[in-house]
Amino acid sequence: MQQPVAAALSASPGVETVYYPGLPSHPGHEVARRQMKHFGGMLSFLVRGGREEALRVASRVKLFVNATSLGGVESLIEHRASSEGKASNAPQNLLRLSVGLEHPDDLVEDLIQALG
Repeated sequence: MQQPVAAALSASPGVETVYYPGLPSHPGHEVARRQMKHFGGMLSFLVRGGREEALRVASRVKLFVNATSLGGVESLIEHRASSEGKASNAPQNLLRLSVGLEHPDDLVEDLIQALG
């Protein structure tokens, strides 16, 4: 279910990089493929345009809840650097997603409109 979200983000001009082991382009894909049946419900990505653009994207999504958690039934979005504070080593343009039970097509549509 996360694969369509990761693939759509990878194809978006508003995204620099997607970190998800289910993508063949991920450096750990082959190891993950051998060790896992599925690739998990979490992914992160770098928004093109820096911190302010990442914050704008996080504020524009409609289906994702802005929260810090490792997941649940609802999809979550988090700006890691803001959550961790000034001592954060997370890139300022990184957003982390935890994909819940919503249909992947709806989540993709929401993310693409937020990135637009």
